[in-house]
Amino acid sequence: MKVPHPIPYQGSKRHLAAAILRYFPADIETLHEPFAGSAAISIAAAYHSLADRFVLNDLNKPLIDLWREIINHPSRIASDYAELWNAQNGRERAYYDFVRDKFNETRRPGYLLYLLARCVKAAVRYNSNGEFNQSPDNRRKGAYPDTIRKHVLGTSGLLRAKTKCLSVDYRETLQSVGKRDLIYLDPPYQGVCGKRDPRYLEGIAFDEFITTLDNLNAEELSFIVSYDGRTGDKVFGKPLPSFLNLHHVELYAGRSSQSTLLGRDDETYESLYISPALIERMKDSVSSYRLKPIEKPQAGASL
Repeated sequence: MKVPHPIPYQGSKRHLAAAILRYFPADIETLHEPFAGSAAISIAAAYHSLADRFVLNDLNKPLIDLWREIINHPSRIASDYAELWNAQNGRERAYYDFVRDKFNETRRPGYLLYLLARCVKAAVRYNSNGEFNQSPDNRRKGAYPDTIRKHVLGTSGLLRAKTKCLSVDYRETLQSVGKRDLIYLDPPYQGVCGKRDPRYLEGIAFDEFITTLDNLNAEELSFIVSYDGRTGDKVFGKPLPSFLNLHHVELYAGRSSQSTLLGRDDETYESLYISPALIERMKDSVSSYRLKPIEKPQAGASL
């Protein structure tokens, strides 16, 4: 099968994974994702055998509990999803509200997987009390159970027995990183800019994040940051400071759906920042073309 994708998640780097993997060295011992989300990069890296081990961390503990189920008990979580999906028939909206209430009460992984498959734009949203409060997308019922089972089993086959799942402060996960490891950081944009991101129970401070990157540089560790971006002339996110000496690359992410609705043709680019230690490491393990920006693909082409 193609690269599996068991968790629908807004902001997932699944469609950019092939482009991001171009900046991976050839000798990764452990790939660390401190802001795992859908873990699209770890799954893609495992699919292409680019790392020996993986660390998935996310402050959203129910999401990490779901990852543990997918990796270690794939048949069980797939069956849980199928039971919920089949039970909704004929009462989809009311049943979604029922499952959402049950999830907020119990935090069961099966409930979360169902909610992610059904909610608007696969967007995780929590209120100030830490309760999942996203509405359902009433146009669809969520992925078919057989589809979810295929993706869950495929992901488990890639990550089982080689993945550690954590739900701690992102800085804590970086304390055990070695020189042959790689860190992929995809922090919540608005959270890093100082506002609470509803995908997380709390945000992270911009200055704190910059200090963390500076410390990683001081330890000569290899890391990649997906951080800000732009649509047309509109830039999102504070720029990372130049003193970090990060190599900046723009990845073409397609036409903005919002601008299309407004009758414009603005195109979106996402930024990738590569650490000095990784630049040096790549010189010995990959050809120099990987350090060049990725051009916008021609019509009909894909990254």
